[in-house]
Amino acid sequence: MPADVSGLIGLALIGTLPVVAAGALVLRLIRNRLLSTSMVILVLIPTLATLTGFVAVSRLMVTDELWRVAVVLTVVTAVTVPAAVLLGRAQARQLVWEQQMLEQERVAEQSRRELVSWVSHDLRTPLAGIRAMGEALADGVVDADADITRYGLQIVRDTTRLSAMVDDLFEMSKINAGALRLHLEPLDLRELVDEVCAANEPAAARAQLTLTARQPLTRVMVAASDQALTRVLTNLVGNAIAHTPPGGRIEIAAGADDQAWARVTDTGPGIAPEDLPRIFEAGYRGTTARTPGLGESGGSGMGLAIAAGLMSVHSGTITATNREPGARLEIRLPRLSPPSAGG
Repeated sequence: MPADVSGLIGLALIGTLPVVAAGALVLRLIRNRLLSTSMVILVLIPTLATLTGFVAVSRLMVTDELWRVAVVLTVVTAVTVPAAVLLGRAQARQLVWEQQMLEQERVAEQSRRELVSWVSHDLRTPLAGIRAMGEALADGVVDADADITRYGLQIVRDTTRLSAMVDDLFEMSKINAGALRLHLEPLDLRELVDEVCAANEPAAARAQLTLTARQPLTRVMVAASDQALTRVLTNLVGNAIAHTPPGGRIEIAAGADDQAWARVTDTGPGIAPEDLPRIFEAGYRGTTARTPGLGESGGSGMGLAIAAGLMSVHSGTITATNREPGARLEIRLPRLSPPSAGG
């Protein structure tokens, strides 16, 4: 064995560099595979490089010192490799979780930007109209009784629309902040469907649509907030009315299998496939015929987002699917067993 330091360094490099190079090559080849495998290789590279370095320095002679080094490295490998596998898996889960959180934050931020964009636009439009009509009335530009009445009615309509938008924004803020608290009580879903159908029949008639309800013979019991679930169904029916051409049909139905469900089915143009994943996002505006244009429905445009938020508070779900023709919006929530006759 050489006594000079330069000789020791040279032999050590000769023994370790091939191992490091081989390990780097293997890591490059598997860089897109399991992180735990990469962690094992990273642990083995310095261990094997140390062993080959000692072998090179001993000039391939098996000495007592080399045996001791080999035993120590074997023990170290037996301890560190399993630890590397566990740490690799934990790190992989952490990375996946972080990527999912980043993606959710990105989607949420994009949704917030879209929400701010269209809300600012939709607020500005009626406000500009109210200001213009108010100035016309104040300046005496409009003096005919019929025109004054028409301007006054339009101001009331625009003010009502703004008030509804502010209420919806407040509702969405409570849902997103997790601050919405509902009082849940046993309800028959059929009764809510009948009430929503009756309340929306005049609007459907004005839009030249046929609105019908289909109910099972037995009760469909759920634990829900009467007011909140009525609003969910009202929003779904209102969305169908807004996007179904005159002469079309809308059906609201209730039923139960392993869960309770209510469906609103229309004969409108359906929903574009690219819009389906985002239709329940606040502020999302699709590009299909189901997207209301300027001057259409006086709603805030957050009806489906609010419905989705209220369903999450009920531990339920809401989905949208296309049919031929039209679309179907369905809510599902846990089913309650009807009370017994003797109870």
